[in-house]
Amino acid sequence: MNNTVVGLGEILWDVFPERKVLGGAPANFAYHVSQFGYNGYAASAVGDDLLGKEILSSLAEKDLNYVIEVTDYPTGTVKVTLNKTGVPEYEICENVAWDNIPFTAKLENLAKNTGTVSFGSLAQRNSVSKETVKKFLAAMPENSVKIFDINLRQHFYTKELIHESLQLANMLKINDEEVIIVAELFDLKDDNEQDICKLLLERYNLDIVILTKGTEGSFVFTSKETSFQPTPKVHVADTVGAGDSFTAAFVASYMHGERIADAHQLAMEVSAYVCTQHGAMPRLPDAYLELFRNK
Repeated sequence: MNNTVVGLGEILWDVFPERKVLGGAPANFAYHVSQFGYNGYAASAVGDDLLGKEILSSLAEKDLNYVIEVTDYPTGTVKVTLNKTGVPEYEICENVAWDNIPFTAKLENLAKNTGTVSFGSLAQRNSVSKETVKKFLAAMPENSVKIFDINLRQHFYTKELIHESLQLANMLKINDEEVIIVAELFDLKDDNEQDICKLLLERYNLDIVILTKGTEGSFVFTSKETSFQPTPKVHVADTVGAGDSFTAAFVASYMHGERIADAHQLAMEVSAYVCTQHGAMPRLPDAYLELFRNK
């Protein structure tokens, strides 16, 4: 399988009162995948401004490949605060660079050489980036992995957008909050979470559906099996980036040829570790990377 993995969509600063943290689910995902030895790329846009230059500098420090177009729009930020239960709440700038990612020849060439991509709903907030997502996925090789990390917490979504994105994907990453939203939009309120995931798996001919449930654990569904893993007991610093690290570790292991259950276990451990850190893109301990060495 092609070892180039792309996170396509928003890249930005998560601004907490005391720090700036490079963020955006696609970049977080690409960064964690790259630690497992894959050719990880962030694909997005920044403005020709100081904040855009800071982000590019931070990406270089992270040793993460990227195709980041510079646009006339401001880079923008997302202000993040944690509520009393530790769940992040977001205030996001609109009509910024990563709403307006152009589909350039450079991005098309990357797409043609990409084996796995992760994309969400947030970076499809207007027609420019929405069209870029479609064109990128269409340009990818046959039998590539296309992950819809549904990402509905920021509330930029419609039923039509979710439906269209699921038609483009062959893997879905969803959490328990997002399942409730999807159930309401698709009139599935009488079904339980697991049944909804299995229904989406079948209805959209998906290969895999991942359901994360915070401290309760997570499920991975395929047409042939269901895997459940409890959440490791850790002291949580914050949850920002945990879902992206989960998806990255699972996909890295899955592409490596590991069994679904083994890939799932690694993903849970990596996600739990990220929760103990301050910031979405920490360096992973060597213990989590051993599986991918010398093979």
